[in-house]
Amino acid sequence: MTPGNARMKKIERVTLLGSAANFGLLIFKFIAGIIGHSAAMVADAVHSLSDFITDVVVIVFVRIASKPKDINHDYGHGKYETLATVIIGSALMTVGIGLIWNNGYKIYDYYFNDVMLDSPGKIALIAAVVSIAAKESLYRMTVKVGKQVNSQVVVANAWHHRSDAFSSVCTMLGIAGAMTLGEQWRVLDPIAALFVSALILRLAWKLIIPAINELLEKSLPSDTEQEIISIICEIAEIYNPHNLYTRRIGNSIAIELHICVDGDMTVSRSHELTKIIESRLRERFGQSTHIMLHIEPVADCIDTITNL
Repeated sequence: MTPGNARMKKIERVTLLGSAANFGLLIFKFIAGIIGHSAAMVADAVHSLSDFITDVVVIVFVRIASKPKDINHDYGHGKYETLATVIIGSALMTVGIGLIWNNGYKIYDYYFNDVMLDSPGKIALIAAVVSIAAKESLYRMTVKVGKQVNSQVVVANAWHHRSDAFSSVCTMLGIAGAMTLGEQWRVLDPIAALFVSALILRLAWKLIIPAINELLEKSLPSDTEQEIISIICEIAEIYNPHNLYTRRIGNSIAIELHICVDGDMTVSRSHELTKIIESRLRERFGQSTHIMLHIEPVADCIDTITNL
């Protein structure tokens, strides 16, 4: 089995496990929320539904992203994985906004229109406890695989699992308070749902912004670029690396820059130096790192200012 296929198998395995768990949880939560008269649990169920949908997105887009480069994709398909991260974040954002609207309206009705709220049932509380345990376990398994295979979208999906666990904690507290503190505290249930929505929006923002930056070709962090220059400068025959351009391509990075060598150096030796540079950079940043080097005689670039 090739490394790419092994990576794909790991991603599919953990994602399918999460998908099956999410499907079971969303059914259980919807039933518990409806029977138990809990707005917070229904909100939690909607969150689990978004988890299930994004699991499908992960499987589809990671499979596309794992394809090798072809005639129409000279840099490979890695950014499909980035696009999937944006879709996951956007789904979370949509869910969060919808939940804030619905539960904010319930709270408004309670305080200003004297609309009484139902007391949540025990089944809703049980569903919250089950969800916390299941989703935290899924987070730990998924984030481990995501880091092993260096996949942004799998790590993003792992945090989606943990966000559901966090939301279930809020849901559990809101339901428990609404059940035990009396009629005047039943508003804790939609308040908990509102807090869950805020957590969802925060996570969505943290997922969307880095992914959008990648799609817009944002450079790698300055400390990473400085490390690239330092690796190259370790080679004594290389002078003044400059015009450095970097970006992410899915779970890989791209590096393009100019280097200066002695004008009397043979083509064969300068080619050997580029191979050494490529080997060292790929050893540090991964074998799929895209590297483009432009060689210039040192006399032509002695006054060039290094571009970091």
